[in-house]
Amino acid sequence: MKNRWSVQVLTLLSVTALSGLFSLAQAQHSAKEVKEDAQRHRAMAAAHEAAAKCLEEGKKPDLCTQQLQTACKGLAVGKYCGMKHAH
Repeated sequence: MKNRWSVQVLTLLSVTALSGLFSLAQAQHSAKEVKEDAQRHRAMAAAHEAAAKCLEEGKKPDLCTQQLQTACKGLAVGKYCGMKHAH
């Protein structure tokens, strides 16, 4: 029972520490940075919308993925423009 309580306390402390770090990180963003982040998110969303339309048009998935990667270059992390789904 004591061991279970220790795990719960450690979990609570970890979550509290992480939320404090996230709050600190968010507080350091300027209005300009927030605006730029919003623009990047809109650009990524547009790239994903274009990829969806590409697939709906019956084009090959490899072509649609290549177009997505080109549109997202410099916007997101990873080769799937910040998002990958399961098949």
